Amino acid sequence: MSTSPGDGPVAGADAASAAVRLAGVSVVRDGVALLDRCDLEVGPGQRWAVLGPNGSGKTTLLRVAGAALWPTSGTVEVLGHRLGTVDLRALRERIGLVSAAVSRAIRPTLAARDVVLTGRHAALETWWHEYGGDDVAEANELLAQAGMPATVGDRPFGLLSEGERQQVLIARARMGRSDLLLFDEPAAGLDLGARERLVAHLDTLAADPSVPPLVLVTHHVEELPPGITHVALVRSGRIVAAGEAAEVLAGGPMSACFGLDVEIGRSGGRWWARAGGR
Repeated sequence: MSTSPGDGPVAGADAASAAVRLAGVSVVRDGVALLDRCDLEVGPGQRWAVLGPNGSGKTTLLRVAGAALWPTSGTVEVLGHRLGTVDLRALRERIGLVSAAVSRAIRPTLAARDVVLTGRHAALETWWHEYGGDDVAEANELLAQAGMPATVGDRPFGLLSEGERQQVLIARARMGRSDLLLFDEPAAGLDLGARERLVAHLDTLAADPSVPPLVLVTHHVEELPPGITHVALVRSGRIVAAGEAAEVLAGGPMSACFGLDVEIGRSGGRWWARAGGR
């Protein structure tokens, strides 16, 4: 389903129960609109992907949805709370975030297990809070679910491979028992094997009804897990199309978003795309 800037929120999500609701949201910096009148709703159980060219505003959109960036105009509701009327520190504890910014903020010498533990309170160090045996056991279980061997928990975060760090960050995001999961280009910089392991893990999360709504930002449809239910396409700060994945991931919307003729298809549940005529 296509949308126009300022036309109103995306259909298909109940505003009263939406995990995220953006209405007419703009973010302007130094006279440049990073987001321009964006409307989007992420409903319960939905698994969204946000696609678009470099610099289109995808990460800015995710930061607003994660209550990490204040919009210049428009309204933002996250987990039933409107920004400006809620304690952001408490709200952010309910949001699990996987991003390069989080990875850079973590002390490289912190053990991987401790990195996971910090997710309980959206902290960056374990000394800020107390953790019991049940917490440690849960952190170990989340690492195991991510396919990490038991020895990884004791290794310094900075000595892990890029793929291992991403899996640890996903475990950290889940440690917080979050009500919303946000992934900002988690496959960036990964080799083929690490990417496929990551996509498989994300698909396991997408298929689990106990996992809260999630939003995944990426440049590439090949990085989308089969369980993605909805897609938003962003170009020049505007949402040019948003809705169910099968409707949005089509030649017309994708071509308009990326500014070239795009062929797109699906095989074995996975999406692929290439420039038309090749």
